[in-house]
Amino acid sequence: MLNIPFLSREAPLTFLALGFLLLLIWQPLKPLRRSLINTSVFFAACLLGDLLAGLLLADQAMTAAARWLRQMSIFGEGLAVIRFAGLALFNVALPRVRIHIAGILADILVIIGYIGWGFFRLNQSGVELTHLFATSAILTAVLAISMQDTLGNLLGGLALQMDNSLEIGDWIKVDDLSGQVTDIQWRYTALLTRNGEKVIVPNSQLMKGRYYIICDKNSEHPAWRRSIDFNIDLAVQPGRLIPLIEADIAAATISNVALTPAPSCVLINFGPGYAHYTLRYWLHNPLPDDLTDSDVRTHVLATLQRNGIRLATDDHTIHLVEEGAAHREEVQGRELKRRLQAINSIELFARLDDSEKRHLAEHLTNAPFARGDVLTRQGAIAHWLYIIVNGEAEAWWQPPEGPRRLLEKRGPGSVFGEIGLMTGAPRRATVIATGTVEAYRLDKEGFQEIIQQRPELADSLSGILEARLQRFAELEQGYHQGRNEAQQKVPGSAAIGRKIREFFGLD
Repeated sequence: MLNIPFLSREAPLTFLALGFLLLLIWQPLKPLRRSLINTSVFFAACLLGDLLAGLLLADQAMTAAARWLRQMSIFGEGLAVIRFAGLALFNVALPRVRIHIAGILADILVIIGYIGWGFFRLNQSGVELTHLFATSAILTAVLAISMQDTLGNLLGGLALQMDNSLEIGDWIKVDDLSGQVTDIQWRYTALLTRNGEKVIVPNSQLMKGRYYIICDKNSEHPAWRRSIDFNIDLAVQPGRLIPLIEADIAAATISNVALTPAPSCVLINFGPGYAHYTLRYWLHNPLPDDLTDSDVRTHVLATLQRNGIRLATDDHTIHLVEEGAAHREEVQGRELKRRLQAINSIELFARLDDSEKRHLAEHLTNAPFARGDVLTRQGAIAHWLYIIVNGEAEAWWQPPEGPRRLLEKRGPGSVFGEIGLMTGAPRRATVIATGTVEAYRLDKEGFQEIIQQRPELADSLSGILEARLQRFAELEQGYHQGRNEAQQKVPGSAAIGRKIREFFGLD
């Protein structure tokens, strides 16, 4: 035993134990250093009290007060050591061997240590514990009856952490409330809603009721299924619509929408003049749920509009407003003017006269795209082109090996797919909308009549297409040079002219 004048025999031992534990936990528990300092200050105060008690014991007139002060000081020193021992065991030692104890359970064990230390000091002071336990049993029964709800919350919080049914970071739904678990305390569980509101839910409510865990991170595919509903006219065949919607959502790059499980479109019900469909898809993160739903609706609407499919209304809807012929002509005139501006901005059609450009403008169809939609896909056979009126798109080229490469970005006035329209050749790149894109589509049929009346256009247009192919060859050149491969030779204008004639059946 270490004996230091004016200090109790327990003081040196607790000092050494506290110092040793502090060395163990100081570096690993950086976030708790303020708490460690406070506990160390508390221990120092108890040590000073112990020293003061030793000084007072030298004065025989103050023996009783000195003994009381010493016992309280020794009790406080022990509390500090038990706290540091608990941190060293539950926060440092056990995690290193991959054993994790619930925070509430660790607190309970430390509190049991405090109580045990208190009973031990009382016994050392000569207190009869038998009478104390009898009195404590009566007080415990009274407190248990009067604090049923509080005890229910305490036990509920302990159970939630011990069975791991709920963890910090989980998204849960309780009745009409949903939010992310930010804290599990003795009495309550704290949720942070999407509106930034902190909601306090009593633990007893979670234990008695039912709650849903959204995007369970312990599942094989942690995702949350969402759905949007829309109505389509009965004239549209489900066999056409369902694959169309599913293919668009699967191909589009929509933030927060999972590819596995794949989105699915189902026919739910029939209404007066329409079929009711539901598109189901899965979210990675429940936080931006409404924003993701909006993005998916935007993609669905753009897909329907590109394919000439309108959302249905009830058959009994009555339209009381009749548009006059003058108004319709004005609207059609504005649209025709806008289409002619788009045609005039394309070099490919610069050699056409006004009547031919008007013919093309009348054959244009609206083709809107949402952010992430694919305008054209590399290798696909599609006999039409797109004219961008508003928005931007990126052209990506996928080499035979390695990651895809960004070829170029294009904005309003640009055209994609002119080589496929004129020669039937496969798409040279994948074009993806980087935002909302307003575009017109021109099919082969729209140009067929013009080129059949003026076959000489095949030769004049071939030079423009040759320059376009040369541009692609230059963009792809870096890949071929990096692999020491010969660059594919670009066909001349004569060869391109022959392909145009063959494609449109001019020979």
